[in-house]
Amino acid sequence: MATADPFEPLVGALARPAEASSDFDLNPSIVLPEGRKLRAAGVLVPILPTPEGLRLILTKRSSALKHHPGQIAFPGGKVDPGDADETSAALREAHEEIGLDPANVEVLGTLASHETVTGFTVTPVLGRLHRAFDPVPEAGEVDEVFQVPLDHVMDPGRYVVESRYWRGTKRHYYAVPYGPYYIWGATARILRGLAARVAE
Repeated sequence: MATADPFEPLVGALARPAEASSDFDLNPSIVLPEGRKLRAAGVLVPILPTPEGLRLILTKRSSALKHHPGQIAFPGGKVDPGDADETSAALREAHEEIGLDPANVEVLGTLASHETVTGFTVTPVLGRLHRAFDPVPEAGEVDEVFQVPLDHVMDPGRYVVESRYWRGTKRHYYAVPYGPYYIWGATARILRGLAARVAE
């Protein structure tokens, strides 16, 4: 008897239309300037099939970093001149940040772009890992590499709206905590968007 592919709901979600998101979704009073210049970035959403189910791989950024220190993030970064596109950037950065061989990743597609408060337009790249690997956190960039059951972040009911002050203004954002890991901001918003598409 054939076993259903656990990635089918994700592949199906990729085929559905979705609007771009931003760190300002929950803050309608913030008016973004016209003609603002956004830098392109790509992040990898790496999913590993295991006997216990699908697992999402995330990183905890170094607390010494200038931008987003200590935050939970996808491996990835800005598009460099040598990158063909955002997908190439995501795969390159994942190799540099966590030691993930690009040959170990089957790219399933991309999610809707996400604008960050730091001036990036981020393209999330959904990737299926062929096999488990031993993560190698990049010194000075990544403090930890860990896994989260995909079911946890694909449940829209687990998301909460919280707030904190940023540059003197109270800003609301999504969060989806998991154990000791506080997943929030852009990472949580991107995952919530995927969860909503899967649930459609």
